[in-house]
Amino acid sequence: MHGRRSIILLMVALLLITLTLGGCGGNSQPAKTAEPAKKSEPSQSGPLLLNGAGATFPYPLYSKWFDEYTKVNSNVRINYQSIGSGGGINQITQKTVNFGASDGPMTDEQLSKAPGEILHIPTTSGAVAVAYNLPGIQSGLKLDAATLADIYLGKIKKWNDSRLTKLNPDLKLPATDIVVVHRSDGSGTTFIFTDYLSQVSAEWKEKVGKSTSVKWPTGLGGKGNEGVAGQILQTPGGIGYVELAYALQNKIAYAQLKNQAGKFIEPSLPATTVAAAGMADKMPADLRVSIVNSPAPDAYPIVGFTWILIYKNQDDPVKGKAVVDMLWWAIHDGQKYAEPLHYARLPEQVVKLNEAKIKSINYQGKSLLSQ
Repeated sequence: MHGRRSIILLMVALLLITLTLGGCGGNSQPAKTAEPAKKSEPSQSGPLLLNGAGATFPYPLYSKWFDEYTKVNSNVRINYQSIGSGGGINQITQKTVNFGASDGPMTDEQLSKAPGEILHIPTTSGAVAVAYNLPGIQSGLKLDAATLADIYLGKIKKWNDSRLTKLNPDLKLPATDIVVVHRSDGSGTTFIFTDYLSQVSAEWKEKVGKSTSVKWPTGLGGKGNEGVAGQILQTPGGIGYVELAYALQNKIAYAQLKNQAGKFIEPSLPATTVAAAGMADKMPADLRVSIVNSPAPDAYPIVGFTWILIYKNQDDPVKGKAVVDMLWWAIHDGQKYAEPLHYARLPEQVVKLNEAKIKSINYQGKSLLSQ
């Protein structure tokens, strides 16, 4: 009995030792699970991701830029969402992106709602083409300012209206309904287009006005430049406004517009450059400026700058510095990619103004630009 009792006591002791050692092993688990957390830190997880959102107008160029920039700086990746200028303004105001983008400058009211000072950095300029879908008429359509405004006011409803046939005696315009196409989202392209119409038509200015989003008198909506281009392609008799690159990429016909000097001008890189250069030495201190309806004889009349929107005082020094370095590259080396995509290089005077703005972007008072 004593021998059996000893054996039982020994087995109990061994069991207690085993359970104790098992408990110690369980307490060591947090140390094992801490390793993956260390690997997920930014310094260990690969390239730094920057998020931007906004204008569709410059998207072909921005897409090229951000792809090329990763070859220059492999430590950075840029995710840009082409959601429209209105979306870009909202996102930067809410600080849900590292930078916004807009073809229409923010209004004083919009700027007052932001939690900090937002800078406007012009990155390029482009033309807004008045594109159309008239089977059999692939080129040569001429429009003047008053006629274009009345089409968008819904006052001219047929392609063979006498005002259109008078402007186009060499074209056989059909008795087709005009189907107006416009943006359905908040859009800087809309701002440029309605800014132009407001300058050339008193009725448009009074009844509709200029903004990234307006109450359209007539027409169908399309989201983004892509959506408007798609609507025009699908709609015989359609007419709409898109950034020139979208018209060219989609092979959509576009009109010649009569400029302030009385010349019919097609949207083109040279005609855009002339309009932008004419305003370069008149830029206001905040760089928010309209360049539509230029008086220059060879300027296309519906042209606009597009801006990157960024907070002057950054919350994150690492991401802030990454955006600043990218912007510096964009206004210098990045300009060579503009012309092949039908955007105009920045005039040298505007580059100099941009340099000063970018140098002012800081974290706790210290400039973030790498020198």
